[in-house]
Amino acid sequence: MSVGSSDGTRRLVDGLGWFSLGLGSAQLVAPGVMNRLVGADDDAVSRAVQRWLGGAREVAAGVGIELRRRPVRWLWARVAGDVLDLTMLGAVLGSPRRGRGGRRRAVVATAAVVGVTVADVVAAVRLSRDGGEGGERDKAVGGIDVKGYITVNRPVGVVFAYWQDVENLPRFMAHLQSVRSLGGGRSRWRAAGPAGVEVEWDAEISGERIDEFIAWRSVGAASVDNSGEVEFRAAPGGRGTEIRVRLTYHPPAGKLGATVAKLFGEAPEQQVRDDLRRFKQVLETGEVVRSEGSPEGPRARRQVFQRPAQPVTS
Repeated sequence: MSVGSSDGTRRLVDGLGWFSLGLGSAQLVAPGVMNRLVGADDDAVSRAVQRWLGGAREVAAGVGIELRRRPVRWLWARVAGDVLDLTMLGAVLGSPRRGRGGRRRAVVATAAVVGVTVADVVAAVRLSRDGGEGGERDKAVGGIDVKGYITVNRPVGVVFAYWQDVENLPRFMAHLQSVRSLGGGRSRWRAAGPAGVEVEWDAEISGERIDEFIAWRSVGAASVDNSGEVEFRAAPGGRGTEIRVRLTYHPPAGKLGATVAKLFGEAPEQQVRDDLRRFKQVLETGEVVRSEGSPEGPRARRQVFQRPAQPVTS
């Protein structure tokens, strides 16, 4: 789920969800008005079709999409419904009883449904490509979803280039032991948890726009299903770069899951803030600030076990 393309997909999906709710409500409440708007006959049968075949279907799809209950399936259900609507509008257009005004309204309605169908297909394909049930997974029980923000007094290009090199991440992300680039946008991540337990997974870049955003996600049989995205933008007044980060982890169940949960800390929001503070230090000073509590400085993982800090004595 990238900040750029995935945010655009989410906005499109949300828009279609609300469109379904609005259209379905109108069909349920005023089926006669909707029949007249599309140039169809307004009788008991057509009102029943408008209300239950159209309205109930649209409301169900809208609720499913907005509640993130398998949104991909609901989007493809919308596509199937669009095809049904186009078939019925074709019948309206082909009716010899239709007058000029009714035919004109049917043509306009058909053009509108074609446009909505295109939007539905685009959203369904994008969401399927991006992992399908992202919204549902984000709300899964046991998931860790955290966000962070910081301003770094360095140009956007410099900040972006540093983060783009994924092998730099362990320098400021405390839960990471190493990240090794595999080429082709793929990398291998390793985190060392309590009691010497190591967690390892492969990840891939899922979206990127130079100097604007980077997004990544785990792939394959990852021990920790996770994704992340970071957005870069110039800070007002030439004050450097604003960075917005979102990280999502889904620790596995059982003993390993408990270990992973401990690894990511009891206060993940604070951990992300600490990671970003170290990132700011690395970019602005060249290293994590050293103290008696964290004498190794640049190795962020050591700071998980740091003592209360005192100034370094020479």
